[in-house]
Amino acid sequence: MKTYKVFTVNPGSTSTKIALFEGDKCLYSENVSHDAKELEKYKTMPEQLPYRRDTIMNLLNEAGITLDDVDVYVGRGGGLLAMEGGTYEVTDLMLDHARTCANGVIHPASLGPQLANEFAEQYGKPAMVVNPPDVNELQDLARMTGIKGVNRNVHLHSLNLKETAIRHSKNVMNKKYEECNYVVCHIGGGISVSAHRKGKMVDGYDIVGGEGPMAPTRSGSVAVADLLGYMKDNNLEIADVKKLCTRTGGFVSHVGISDALELTNRAKNGDKYAEMLWNTMIYQIEKCIGSMAAVLHGEVDGILLGGGMVYNEDLVKQITDTCSFIAPVTAYPGEFEMEAMAAGAIRVLDGEEEAKQYTGKKNWDGFEWE
Repeated sequence: MKTYKVFTVNPGSTSTKIALFEGDKCLYSENVSHDAKELEKYKTMPEQLPYRRDTIMNLLNEAGITLDDVDVYVGRGGGLLAMEGGTYEVTDLMLDHARTCANGVIHPASLGPQLANEFAEQYGKPAMVVNPPDVNELQDLARMTGIKGVNRNVHLHSLNLKETAIRHSKNVMNKKYEECNYVVCHIGGGISVSAHRKGKMVDGYDIVGGEGPMAPTRSGSVAVADLLGYMKDNNLEIADVKKLCTRTGGFVSHVGISDALELTNRAKNGDKYAEMLWNTMIYQIEKCIGSMAAVLHGEVDGILLGGGMVYNEDLVKQITDTCSFIAPVTAYPGEFEMEAMAAGAIRVLDGEEEAKQYTGKKNWDGFEWE
C-alpha cells in the first residue's frame, strides 16, 4: 500500500499551523506567525490569503521544504453550511462559501480551504477538508426547542472530537468508530461536549451560541431571563452578548484572564475565587457529560477527554472520579487536529472512505411540518 504525503494547513487569528506528513509520520510542523499590524491592513478575511500563503511559502523555502511531491493538500474548514462529518473535496462552491462565510461565522478557519486550494492548484494535486466545525449530525430529538421556529444547531471542535473517537476505537477498542458509542470532550480555550453514536455526533452543545459549560473565554449556558436582566443593567447590545459567548465570558468575565495555568496557580496560592471558578467549570463539564450519557441511553463505551487543559491532572482526576461510573475515562491531552486532517485525507486515498461532495445546502433545514 502506498504511503501518501499530505500537507495540512490550519489558520488561526494571528498564525497558521502547517504540517507535512508521510503516512502517519510528521516530517515537519511549524506555527507560522503573522504580523498583527499587517493583518489589520486587510478589511476582509479573504484579502489575507496572498499574505498568509506567501508567508508560509517563504518559511518552507527557508527550511528547505518542498511541496512538489505532496499527494493532497488539506485545510481546516470554516464558514460552510451544516454538513455531515467526513472528508470533502474542495470545490468552487465550497471556496465561494468559505470566502463569504455562508454560515455567518467569521473565523480564520474559513481560510483553510482557500489556502489548501492555492497549493493544490500550484502543484496540480487535490485539496480537501476534514470534519470542519460546520459538521452537524444532530438526531431530530436534539433539534427542537421550546420556541417555535428556533431550532438547535451546533458548532463544536468536530475535527478533534471525531479523530479522538476514531483513534480510541482502533487502538483501544479494536473496533471501528461506527461500532462504538462515546461521550467525547475537547477541553481547551473552548469546551465541546458531544455524544457519538455509531459514527455520528448525534448531540452536543453549541459553543458559539452560548451553550454548554463555561470556558476560559466563554460564558456557557446562562438562563435567558438572567441574561436579559444583565443586558439591561449594564446597557449591553446584542453584539456585546455574543462576545460573552465566545471571547469575554468565563474566566475573562470573572477575573480578567484566560490562562487556565495562571488561574490554577492562583487557586493553589489560596485565592478562593479562582478555586471556585476552576471547580465550577469542571462541575459544569461533568454535568454535560452526564447529559450526553443520557442521550446514549447509558450505552457508553468510553468518555474521552482531549484538548490543552487535559494536561491538568486535577481536571482529569475530578472528571474521572465523578463520571467513571458511566464508562471508563481516557485522557488524550492536546489535540490531533493536524494529524486528523492528514488521516482523513489518507483514508480517502487508501479507499477506506469516499470523498464527499459539498452541496452548498444545509444537511438539515427544518422539520417537514415547518
